[in-house]
Amino acid sequence: MYTEKELKLAFEESIAFTKNHYENFPVLSLFVPKHLRKSVAVIYKFARMADDIADEGNASPEQRMDYLEKYESHLNNCLAGVFDDTFWFALKTTIDNHNLSTQNFLNLLKAFKQDIVKKRYDTFAELMAYCNNSADPVGRLILELHGIQNEDTKLYSDKICTALQITNFIQDIGVDWNNGRIYIPSDEMIKFGITENEFDKNKNNDKFRELVKYQVDRAKIIFDEGRTLLGFLKGALKYQIAWTIFGGETILNKIEKINYDTRKIRPTITKIDLLKLIILSWKI
Repeated sequence: MYTEKELKLAFEESIAFTKNHYENFPVLSLFVPKHLRKSVAVIYKFARMADDIADEGNASPEQRMDYLEKYESHLNNCLAGVFDDTFWFALKTTIDNHNLSTQNFLNLLKAFKQDIVKKRYDTFAELMAYCNNSADPVGRLILELHGIQNEDTKLYSDKICTALQITNFIQDIGVDWNNGRIYIPSDEMIKFGITENEFDKNKNNDKFRELVKYQVDRAKIIFDEGRTLLGFLKGALKYQIAWTIFGGETILNKIEKINYDTRKIRPTITKIDLLKLIILSWKI
């Protein structure tokens, strides 16, 4: 068993890890209560390391899958009280202290494994099933960290997380295409008369923009459906979730302003945007 000093160091390393990785929004924002920062950081590190195994480096798909299987073994050992290093001890401490659902961690790993083997999605329902594992567990864990276990409330959180994931798909169309992935449903591509060849950023195509506009409009609707969650929250968590929604919608608005062509331009949240979003969130 590790000492309290070693546990503290593991949490500090997770916080440093989190601060050194870029995301659309700062993970440890000012809306995250001080007493939860180390727990949020450990959860983020768990997900980020697994995501990097699935996406980063030059390993073959077979090697990536093998690495993720080993990573899942570390998780299962952790849940059984056997820790391969101090990080896993910190994760188990976080899970126990906040009564976190372990299924959320397993679902995230399921999504990362899917990233390795699945590069296309036939329907939006199929894409939604992926989001159920890749995005929704994060929101559920955040609610659980704040002591919220109500399933109806979590369903609204799922909407927000799914909308964020879809927004990221639209934002990263060019990036994903370069990595051999398409997260726009194939049946919708057919509906708009689009083939994979038209993901080439040098080809101007109004039909492609209409397809992306359709994705943007749907993401906005899903954000609106999830916004009901704010009525169940209060304090810093309410501001944090509002900030997250506004941030996703800001990216969608930026995509509109570039005429929906994220093959060429990847809109991002700037520091000025973040400040505006903080002010907007405080007004909720």
